[in-house]
Amino acid sequence: MSSKIKRALPELVENGIITEEIAQNINNYYETTSESNPNRLFIVFGILGATLVGLGIILIMAHNWDDFPKSIKLALAFAPMLIGQFILGYGIVKGKSMVWKEAATACLFFAVGACIAIVSQVYHVSGDIESYLLAWVVLCTPLLYVTKSKAAIILHLVFCTYFAVEVNFTFRGTTFPQIYFILLAVSIPRYIEMLKSKIPSASLYMLHWMFPLSLIISLPTCIESNFEIGSLLYILLFGVFYNIGQLPYFKDKSLLQNSYSFFGSLGTVIILLIMSFKDPWRFNINHNLIFFSEFISIAILFISACILLYLNNKQQKLRGSHLFQYTFLIFGAIFLIGQTNPMLAPIFVNILLLILGLVTIKIGTDKLHFGLLNYGLLIIAAVITFRFYDTDISFALRGIIFLLLGIGFFVANYIMFKKQNAKKIQP
Repeated sequence: MSSKIKRALPELVENGIITEEIAQNINNYYETTSESNPNRLFIVFGILGATLVGLGIILIMAHNWDDFPKSIKLALAFAPMLIGQFILGYGIVKGKSMVWKEAATACLFFAVGACIAIVSQVYHVSGDIESYLLAWVVLCTPLLYVTKSKAAIILHLVFCTYFAVEVNFTFRGTTFPQIYFILLAVSIPRYIEMLKSKIPSASLYMLHWMFPLSLIISLPTCIESNFEIGSLLYILLFGVFYNIGQLPYFKDKSLLQNSYSFFGSLGTVIILLIMSFKDPWRFNINHNLIFFSEFISIAILFISACILLYLNNKQQKLRGSHLFQYTFLIFGAIFLIGQTNPMLAPIFVNILLLILGLVTIKIGTDKLHFGLLNYGLLIIAAVITFRFYDTDISFALRGIIFLLLGIGFFVANYIMFKKQNAKKIQP
């Protein structure tokens, strides 16, 4: 697109549509953008090539590994790492292209992991996968800021999440699960730096999805004994996400760039649908066994969501706000009610879901947005469908309800389509 614009600039100047100065500014802007955003295909193949070379070397060494003396093994362990450091340092000092730096960073990252594994094997150092991943990520953390590499932050995020998964689901780790949040926090300044640059890139869009997804996967690290509070933790987390998605930077972005609103909205609906049944409320939290990590996690998420909600309301002055922004507060009150009256809580959750669906339909209708309209209809349809599982309704009546739902979808979309066409016809 930029090349087409640059080719059209002389014609625009000739016809008096823009001045020569504006044309020069536009040309300078696209030249600066192209320099800061090198060919993405070169970067991808550079990283892939470096990774394949590293894996090939490892496989060749593995074939004859038992025949090597200890000194040779140690030399082979440190050689890839030292070579990677040299190549990366050379690229930084000589001001090489970003493709060079990205490939060297990926190569060095995996070389560090291979070095740790080989040294541990040579000296028979015992340990678990969690300790290994932790040492690997910590040693590679400086790459985030030394190289300014996008590959570094992506790999850091992937292996931080891998560490959290191992700690959460193996139940045999010797490290503290909460270290994950320290590792994640280390990468946030680099992420914010990329946001402030305001230079769109595929890697930045990828990070918009990877950060919330990593937190969703790793949130169980906050739970030590009271698994029942998981629903509250996730609702608070999704409340944080949705309110982040309503900040000025993300609010008017497309779905590709605003994953926070997507995860916040969809995640809230999924948790509410789960909690709309009676069984999840049949628990009794032992308040004497609430661990510090659980308490502090609830407090941090709640305060963060409240601060973001305040900032959004201050900027929007309550106009354009959505019920999803307040859902974490409403569910928090329902959660407290469920501690004393577990039969009443699912009723309130179902009512909340229906209201969310109706509000979404209303917003979709006002904005003539088919996506929001159908999303609201899906929420209501999901609530009705889920109630089939805990109510005694005949199959004939269920069939009639599904038929009515299908007709409702068709009628609502048809009316929206007519309104949209009528608006286009209006002068």
